[in-house]
Amino acid sequence: MQDKRQLTGQQAYSKLTALCAKSEHCQHDMLEKMRQWGVSEEEQAEVMARLISERYVDDERFARAFVADKVRYNKWGRRKVEQALWQKHIDQAIATEVLDGIDDSEYVNVLLPLLKQKRRSTKASSEYEMTTKLIRFAMQRGFTIDIIKQCIEVEDEDEFAD
Repeated sequence: MQDKRQLTGQQAYSKLTALCAKSEHCQHDMLEKMRQWGVSEEEQAEVMARLISERYVDDERFARAFVADKVRYNKWGRRKVEQALWQKHIDQAIATEVLDGIDDSEYVNVLLPLLKQKRRSTKASSEYEMTTKLIRFAMQRGFTIDIIKQCIEVEDEDEFAD
């Protein structure tokens, strides 16, 4: 039923090494690609073992790059990044270690400007309603309640200073 012809293990290896040379990828992504290409399970295991031994694929290195990108560029909080790593089948120990390596101040530096911008564009009839909307917004971005409270308190102090 597949349109494409099936690839051999060597062909898959060549394509995957080229892909890994351009950007970081996790084991799950590589296995999924080989499955889509119709590579046999036996050859998938051989190719994965080779990719890992030659350090083309390293889940910890992938997780570090992934987390840094999602926090800095996508402005995601810990919970959303954690869920994305789980979807990529990254080992829980690796995910926890990488996420714990990010200081709370970095999350605050990401969230504070987001909340300030959101406050300007949000209409609310009371300060309570505004705070509720900001908390909901931040939680959807994956930030934890302790970081959200820190940022809202700082933002409220800034509001009074103006």
